[in-house]
Amino acid sequence: MSDEDFSFQTTRDPAFSIKSEDDVQTFNGSWYRGESTNFIPSKKMLRADSAFRRFIIKGYEPPAAFIDKSTVVTAFGSCFAQNISKWLIKNDYNVLGKKLSLNSHIIRFGEGLVNTYAILEQLEWAFENKSLQEGLWFGENKEIVLPDEEVRLETKKLLMKTETLIITVGLSEVWFDKVSGRAFWRSIPADNFDSERHGFRLTTVEENRDNLEKIVKLRDAYMPDCKIIFTLSPIPLMATFRDINCISANTVSKSILRIALDDLMSQKHDKVYYFPSYELIKEVYPDPFVDDNRHPKKEYIDDIMQLFARAYCSE
Repeated sequence: MSDEDFSFQTTRDPAFSIKSEDDVQTFNGSWYRGESTNFIPSKKMLRADSAFRRFIIKGYEPPAAFIDKSTVVTAFGSCFAQNISKWLIKNDYNVLGKKLSLNSHIIRFGEGLVNTYAILEQLEWAFENKSLQEGLWFGENKEIVLPDEEVRLETKKLLMKTETLIITVGLSEVWFDKVSGRAFWRSIPADNFDSERHGFRLTTVEENRDNLEKIVKLRDAYMPDCKIIFTLSPIPLMATFRDINCISANTVSKSILRIALDDLMSQKHDKVYYFPSYELIKEVYPDPFVDDNRHPKKEYIDDIMQLFARAYCSE
């Protein structure tokens, strides 16, 4: 079904209809709808070929696709970023860090960098050699990761080569150092936990928006030609350390990040984009997760990446 298969009909009658060839959505027409009105699509409408452009990426779609097979791409952040990297590599795109042995934390531990503090910290460290206190970073095997100068320079080199940076944020709940106030990459290994030093809190919309803004400013200063695509990971919390149920905590955690991203996008920064992977999983696909209720089904990941390619990839 093409865009032409949809039509909008307004009259003086108190009804407003959105039509496709096989479905009609009718709304009360007596309310003022403003100059730009976008109604919720029906389930049938979401199955149309044009649904992605009309109902999902509208307002975020770039003027033209800008990733081709020669474009240097770096993706890191939540583990959903790994799905993006794997798909691009499988389809012969030029993804830096194809081998996880590359001596950079954003490649080796990229899927552990899920909060905006950790992502920003890696960029500040790489570009500005911002001092870091040892003992704040933990690898996936609970090892302490040190801010090594060789790794910093390798990370800076990698970023300076990057033409498109894909950053996936995932959590607004963080463990933090009570001494410095800095956030940890992930939760604290049990053998290392110290109640006098280690704290837990929910970050705010304002804090995350400021971190995202600082990420963009670093791009402007050090890699101004690089495009940034932000995504929000649809993978929910495994657990919350707040005294509420995990389902509610996850809703709050994702909502904070989504609002922060919306605030960022409203600023209309040059060469900064948003891809709605979160919305696709949460609002479009039926029963999107496997039995663990956390990881998206492979067919949906493949579909999301096909839609990503439709918007951003020229080949």
